[in-house]
Amino acid sequence: MILVTGATGNIGSALLKELHVCGAGPLRGLTRNAAQATFPEGVEAVEGDFAEPASLRPALEGVRSLFLVSRLGSDADILEAARRAGVEHVVLVSSITVQTHPHLGPAGENLAVERLLKASGMAWTILRPTQFASNALMWAAPIREHETVRAPYAETALPTIHPADIASVARVALTEPGHQGRTYALTGPEPVSARQQVQAIAAALGREVPFAEISRRQAHAQMAAVFGAEAADAVLDVTGGDVNEALLTVLDTVSQVTGTPARPFRQWASENVTAFH
Repeated sequence: MILVTGATGNIGSALLKELHVCGAGPLRGLTRNAAQATFPEGVEAVEGDFAEPASLRPALEGVRSLFLVSRLGSDADILEAARRAGVEHVVLVSSITVQTHPHLGPAGENLAVERLLKASGMAWTILRPTQFASNALMWAAPIREHETVRAPYAETALPTIHPADIASVARVALTEPGHQGRTYALTGPEPVSARQQVQAIAAALGREVPFAEISRRQAHAQMAAVFGAEAADAVLDVTGGDVNEALLTVLDTVSQVTGTPARPFRQWASENVTAFH
C-alpha cells in the first residue's frame, strides 16, 4: 500500500496518476474531504488532517510507503504515526534552499524535518525541488482581469520546476529499487525569469499580458500582509534578492532518475492556461 498525502495538490495529484498508470498499488490518497476528491479509478480516498496527526491513523493502516510534503503539520507527530503504523519507506518533499540558503528560517525548518526522518528508523528518500512553476498561479487573478502583472526581480532567471517532474521522481523512488537513502536536488531544464514566465503564459493565452517590475519594498509590503515579514524576506531572497550559483544551476537529476527530460515552463503554462482565462 502506497499513501500519497496532499493527494489533490499540484504534486500529489500528478503522482497518483503516474502511480495508477504504471500499475503500482494498492494506492491510497489522503485528502481533507474524500467526498470531493476525484482520483483515478481504484485509488482509495481517505480523509485526514495534518493539523490533527491522530486523524491520520486510519489512513496509515496497512501502508508500507508514504509520500509526504514537509511542514504542513507537526512533522514529528506525523513521522511518529507513520513509524508506529509500520511504514517502511518515506519519500519526503523538502526544498533546495536547504543547500542553497541554509541560513533562512524555512530552509532550517526543512532541514529539521529531514533529520527527523533520517532518525526515525524508516527508509527515506528526500527530494529538494527548486521554485515551482505553479507559483505563477499567484498571477492568475490579475491576468484574468486583464491587469498588469507586477513582480520584483523581473530578470532573475531560476530553473523553475514543473510539479509533475517532482511527482515523476517520487514515483520512481516509491516503486523502483536503488533510491532509498538518496537525496535528490531537482530543477527544471532551463532558467526562466518572472518576465519570461509571464510571456509564456501570454503565448499560451494567445494575447498580450502587461508586465511591470516593482521594487523589493513594494513586493515585501504585499507579501508580508499575507505571509508575515520573515516569510516575505525569505521568499524575496530566494527569488532574486540573494541568489547564488547553487540556486541558479540547472541540474539533470529529473532526467537521470526518470529517463525523461524535465518539462519546460512553457509546457506548464500550456497545460494550465485555463487558470488564466
